[in-house]
Formats: sequence, structure tokens, C-alpha cells
Amino acid sequence: MQMNYTNNQTTLKLELDWEPEEHHIAWAITTLVDSIPTGDLEAESSWTGRPEYPVKMLLKMLLFSYSRSVFSGRKIAEMGDENLVMRWLMGNIVTVPSYRTINRFRVHPRTKTLIKRLYSLFRTQLTSLGLIDDSALYIDGTKLAANANKYTFVWRKSVEKNEPKLDEKSNQLYDQIIQNEVDLAVRQETDGSLDSTELKAVSDKVSNEIDNLNQVIANEKVKPGGSQNKRRRRKLKHYNHLLKTDLIPRKQNYEFANRTFGERNSFAKTDTDATFMRMKEDPMKNGQLKPGYNLQVASQHQYTLYFDLFQRPTDTRTLVPFLSSIFTQAPNASQYVVADAGYGSEMNYQFISDDLEKDFLIPYGMYEKEQTRAYHKDKRKVANWDYDEYNDCYTDLDGIEFRFHNYSIRHDRYGTERKFKVYWAVDYFEDPQRQELATTQSGRPRQISINANWEYFKNKAKEQLSSEIGRQLYGQRKIDVEPIFANLKAHLAFKRFSVRGLSATWNEVGIALMANNLVKLAKVAANLKEHGQKQEGNSHKSRISFLFSYRIRVMSRTLLRLRIFGAETCAKRQLVPLNPKMVIIPSSGIMTIFTLMLTS
Repeated sequence: MQMNYTNNQTTLKLELDWEPEEHHIAWAITTLVDSIPTGDLEAESSWTGRPEYPVKMLLKMLLFSYSRSVFSGRKIAEMGDENLVMRWLMGNIVTVPSYRTINRFRVHPRTKTLIKRLYSLFRTQLTSLGLIDDSALYIDGTKLAANANKYTFVWRKSVEKNEPKLDEKSNQLYDQIIQNEVDLAVRQETDGSLDSTELKAVSDKVSNEIDNLNQVIANEKVKPGGSQNKRRRRKLKHYNHLLKTDLIPRKQNYEFANRTFGERNSFAKTDTDATFMRMKEDPMKNGQLKPGYNLQVASQHQYTLYFDLFQRPTDTRTLVPFLSSIFTQAPNASQYVVADAGYGSEMNYQFISDDLEKDFLIPYGMYEKEQTRAYHKDKRKVANWDYDEYNDCYTDLDGIEFRFHNYSIRHDRYGTERKFKVYWAVDYFEDPQRQELATTQSGRPRQISINANWEYFKNKAKEQLSSEIGRQLYGQRKIDVEPIFANLKAHLAFKRFSVRGLSATWNEVGIALMANNLVKLAKVAANLKEHGQKQEGNSHKSRISFLFSYRIRVMSRTLLRLRIFGAETCAKRQLVPLNPKMVIIPSSGIMTIFTLMLTS
């Protein structure tokens, strides 16, 4: 037998209002978005035409859909029609925004300002709830795939290799056109290459010369052996064809690539802001480079407090701009900056200590290896040598002395300046055995270069990481920031962007990370309530067990009396009852069956 079911029968709806359950994520979204001041939402809009959709409503729709792993604009619009919670967040509005409206809103520059304001309010909310403090910021990064084809790559080395060949070909063609008596005079520099504008000017002048030849050929008579003008026109047409179909388009592509590269070595044609990187998700196990972005996150207690998106594939050079943006927004954001060894560099250490005046808990690349026994026994490592501070010299484990020789300044490919002190081995011309140890295979004296600034920061990193608070905070790093990426990629399934361009992807990842924050906040609130109910339930159970044990003791005394009374009655009557089982229903409602062991 099944219960009655019909969805076509008209019913009288007595429930006029509906709300999500108490600790649903919709409440967290509503509380956060509604806290945005009205002044931040006001913008210039037209006084004519259809009224705009409320910004708060669109923001709530995006946060809820991203928390449910829905990233498509069409799917979000569909949720607005079918999902009950989404309808409640929209305020039961009659007209649902189209997918075009949703997509335009999440890539709009105005949305970026709203997202920044949203994170500021969220940090204030967490601080008021006591969920975060200013003890430490945990920083880490991950790579997200761009919405671009993985085979639309443009490499800087390829452009640098092929563009000079194109320039040489253009210069040769330029000389050939001049030899055909075409007055060009478009080259800006005698020895320089022709840019696309100059090549277009050359093509225009060649086209004009071809038009003039057409008029001349139309009026001239047929000559034996063919017309000289026709042969000249044929060559010019060939040159013009090369210019229009090969040289000019390729030169334009190279110029566009050079403008787009910036400091990068590659970009994708379908999303020019994306850089080709080696992703952690590599199903083919071949290390294939794919277009993507480098996401940097600063967290505490698994909440994303700050984030930024970079086009650089390595984490080392993202720390300085990321921390600059953080401490510009909040100068007292944290006292400790905690990150893994991928961020350990002289430039980063110096920026945190000198510019920000903060403490860092960031190991350098060789930190773990330097703790091993094999490293301490390696006589090639300068760290194991003796240093005489008074004479400023080093002595290796073989007794070879290295004395200061000169200063050296080096620059890396990014322009960072590093100062070194160069030490040369002493000349042991009187001792052939030691002289052999003091020279290289080519006969030159051995040299070592010491970066005093880098050694200072390495020692400072060791000291801070080995301290009690340093060990505690650095041990917390892996369980604080790593779960954010796990929840983002595994639970929310956000591994690839749905929009293109650095500004648009920044907006989208900001929405996704905030949705992840609100999911966690809603779970924390629900767990606190459940924990409170469990504590109340445990105390209630203890009271019940006490009352139950008390009633059992009272019942046992009653049963004993009944057993004695039954035995006496049967003995008097000299008979055994037909049913030796007696049923007693105590006042507690528990049925107890026992047997009277009677003998005649």
C-alpha cells in the first residue's frame, strides 16, 4: 500500500513563508553580503531603461552556486529557476537574471572592488567571533588551469629566434624593391629593422607603383620580345604578395607577442594573460606545460584571509608583491609570516625583516639537508670550515687557508644585486702536497665566494625555526593552508577557470575562495550546536540512568517480597501453580518476567 500522491491537485497553502534550516550556508552568505555598506554598492547607472538587478542579489547567487560546485553561467541561471534556497536568496524575485547578466557581473571591474570589501568584512567578522588573531599568516600557492587551449602556446625563445630571420628577409626585400626603381624612403634607421607600420608603407607604395604600371601597360603597344613594364609589374606583384601574406602578418604577430610577454616566457593565444606552467594534476605523467595562473593564499585556521593571482609559475618571486598588498590593506595583519621552502630567498628575507619589520618562519632550500649527518661531514661545504673573524679568513678541513681577495657584485636575470666577498687559497709553494690541495686542476688558486647578507639571513632563519614558538607555528602550516586547496579542488571541484583574462580570473577565484570560507564557517556553527546538544544530551542521559538504576533497586526488593509471598501461598495450598511464570508490570513501564521456583 502506497501513500496518496498527486501534484496536480489544487491545495490551500497555509505556509506563506519558507526559510532554510538554522545553520544552512545561505544564512552565512546573507549575513556577510548584507553587511556591505550601501555606499559601496552605489554606482553610476542610467535613469532610463530597465532597472538593474541588485548587486547583493547577484553576489549571493554567485557565492551559493560556487559553494555547490556550479560555475557555468547557464547552470547558475537554471538554479535561480529551480533551487529553493537560491530563490530565497534572490528574495523570490519574479525575473531570474540571464546567464549573460551573471557572466557580465562576475567579470566586471566593479565586482573586484566588492570582493575586496567582502574579504575585509569577513576578516572583521572572524575576529569578532574569536576565530582568528594576528599571531601568524600562513602562505602557500597552487596552480589553476586557465580557460585556454593547451596547444595555443607562444614561446619567447621562438620569437627571439625567428624575428631576426624575418627582419633579414624584410631588409633583403626592401633592397630588391629599391633596385626596381620604387621610391620608398620609409626606413627610419639605416641599419635597423622594419616594423609592421613601415612594411605597410612599403606595401602601399608598391601598390601605387603597380597601379601606375597598369595605366602605362594599358596604353602601350605590343612590342616584340615582350613588355619591360609587364616584367617589372610581375616582380612588384610578387613582392607585394610576400609583404601582405607573409612579412606583415608575421611581423605584427611578433610585435604583439613582445608586447604581451612582459616578464614572462610564454602565453596562450586564447587567454593571453595565462602563462604555461607545470601543473600538479598531470594525468599523462609527462610533465606537459599547460596554461594557468599561480594562486597565492594567506590563511589562518583554514580561512582564506588574503589572496592574489600571479602570472609567474614560481612561488619565490610572488611573495614580495603579495605581502606588499596584504600589509598595505592591514599594516598589523600579523607578526609572523610562515611559508614553505619555496619562498626562501635573500630578497624575501630582507623584504620581510627590513621593509615590513616582521618575523619570518621560512626555511631556505638547503635547510633540511643541512641538518643531516652527511652534510656536516662534507669537507667541501664552507659551513663546516673554521672562520677567523679577526683575520677574515677561512680554513678548510685539509688545513688550506683562504684569505680575502676582492669584492664582487653580481646581478641575476631579474636585476637583483648581490654583493660577494671573494677569498683565494694561500700559495703553498714550499709544500707541494698542500699546494696541490690549494689549486684547481688547471693550476689556478681555489676561490670561494661568500654572500655575507645571505649567510646572515640563513642563520636568522635557523634561529627562528629552531625556537619553541617557531617550531609550533611552522608545524601548524601544513594543516592550516593545505586543506584550503584540498577543499577548493576536491570538494568544490574548482580546478579550471570559467572566464579569461587576469582581472576576470581574479574575480572568479575570489568568489570561489569566499564560498569555501562560508562553507567552513557554516559547518563550524553547525558543529558547535551539535556539540552543545551532545553535552546536554549526555547530562540528560546521566539523569535517566540514575533514575533507572534507582527504580531497578526498588523493583528487585518488590520481586523478592512477591517471591516469598508466592512460596508461602503455594505451600499452604499444597499445590504447584499451572503457570509458574508471573508477569509484573512496574510503574516505570518496563515488563519484567521471572519464575517462582516453588516446591511442594
